Amino acid sequence: MDKLVFDGQKTTISNDGATIMKLLDIVHPAAKTLVDISMAQDAEVGDGTTSVVLLAAEILKEVKDFVEDGLHPRVIIKGLRESCSIAIAKIEEIGIGQENPEKFRQLLEKCAGTALNSKLIARQKHLFAPMVVDAVTYLDPDMRDIKLIGIKKITGGSVTDSKLIQGVAFKKTFSYAGFEQQPKHLKFPKILLLNVELELKSEKENAEVRITDPDQYQSIVDAEWSIIYEKLDKCVQASAKVILSRLPIGDLATQYFADRGIFSAGRVATDDLDRVSKATGAVVQTSVFGITDGVLGMCDNFEEKGVGDERYNFFTGCPKAKTATIILRGGGEQFLEETDRSVHDALMIVKRAIVSRKVVAGGGAIEMELSHILRLHSRTILGKQQLIMNAYARAFEVIPRQLAENAGIDSTDVLNRLRKEHATAKGEEGRWMGVDVFNEGICNTLESGVWEPAANKLNSLAAATEAACCILSIDETVRNPQSEKPGAPSQGVGLSAGGGRGGAGTRKMVSEAMGGRGMKGMMGKRGVSSFRGKGGA
Repeated sequence: MDKLVFDGQKTTISNDGATIMKLLDIVHPAAKTLVDISMAQDAEVGDGTTSVVLLAAEILKEVKDFVEDGLHPRVIIKGLRESCSIAIAKIEEIGIGQENPEKFRQLLEKCAGTALNSKLIARQKHLFAPMVVDAVTYLDPDMRDIKLIGIKKITGGSVTDSKLIQGVAFKKTFSYAGFEQQPKHLKFPKILLLNVELELKSEKENAEVRITDPDQYQSIVDAEWSIIYEKLDKCVQASAKVILSRLPIGDLATQYFADRGIFSAGRVATDDLDRVSKATGAVVQTSVFGITDGVLGMCDNFEEKGVGDERYNFFTGCPKAKTATIILRGGGEQFLEETDRSVHDALMIVKRAIVSRKVVAGGGAIEMELSHILRLHSRTILGKQQLIMNAYARAFEVIPRQLAENAGIDSTDVLNRLRKEHATAKGEEGRWMGVDVFNEGICNTLESGVWEPAANKLNSLAAATEAACCILSIDETVRNPQSEKPGAPSQGVGLSAGGGRGGAGTRKMVSEAMGGRGMKGMMGKRGVSSFRGKGGA
């Protein structure tokens, strides 16, 4: 289900975990740890941002009773980390790879489709999944920098009008008079990229020039004009037919280039200029002097054309072609923003799948298999670690349970059937049974094409476990009441001066904004009976 978040100025509708967590105003420092792991998952993998928060919260919920019963947190942390190591090893063992190029592309498209299944554009995944795979494969194989894939959002039209450009496209920049006289379609043009200002500059407010003869003023004006004309002549002599600059290109330069059949655009965004450089092979110049053919770029076709209500510049047939542009169309701004986030998640998933080259079945199948494996392993060990490993195994069930609830299915019935299938599975048969949201039951999600990169699960599992261990390792929170007063200077974190460890009214477990009562407040009404060991509270 989607969430609507209003921050007082802007309304955001999304079901992307990282986006929602980023917009929430979270005060509790321990809760901010969950925001951090969601952001890390988004940066590292791109998808699974909701799953990692759910898993971390469920792990804490399952071990809550152990803390309340007096089991030392270090014992719990040891059990969680051992369980995590077993689960990670199992994922690496059962992950499915594919070396055949054609089948590997199908694998990538299924991974992209799985990432889009829960998004607003799930019905158009047959359009976007191949588009996303093509965009990532256009990138430099050694880097796979997703930033080189430009995503342009244009309001209007249907979402099915979205398309992929193998090259660069960016919105027409601000232009002066004479721009319409410039050519709008060029074949095999040479491209010059500049970081130079090509316009007459007005003097500073405090500039002062003293002259003794009026003719000297005219010489100063002539010098300014000769300087700008010299720059323009150097650009024309470079034989470039398309000139782009990060800095402004004034009306004089615009008309000058138009008279000579040259297209020019100033104030081009840095990311767009970088993508043009990557695609055409052009090198950004900081001076117009000494320009050689080696720094000029090439493309087969340049044109400016209208897309919706906007005009865009297109560079296609680029020889380097280490970049791509996805043009998104849609009816409203909110729809386009959510489509942008969805495509970004799919791009990241495909990138990780290409690097790791291993996938596992989604739909809660891998989580139920890990839960079953950990339960079996817990029976082979003795002591408290057995209970902790069982609790860790139960935490995995939150993923299929939530999937079933989101689809309006009886989660209890689905979980019972999944437990049976995974417990009675022989070999690989039954290993990939997960939630079937279409037929309201369970199915083999591997055969259904619900695939996820193994790197996604490995990262989310490790991040959720570490976040839970980090919160469990805290036995006390110390605050400085003086620093919370309006206008008080920053004194760092610690107890206020004169309060000491036993100071009256100064030693509180947490600030009022956190709800008070320290770990007791975090763990429920029963509180913490005791913490044994050196760091006990």
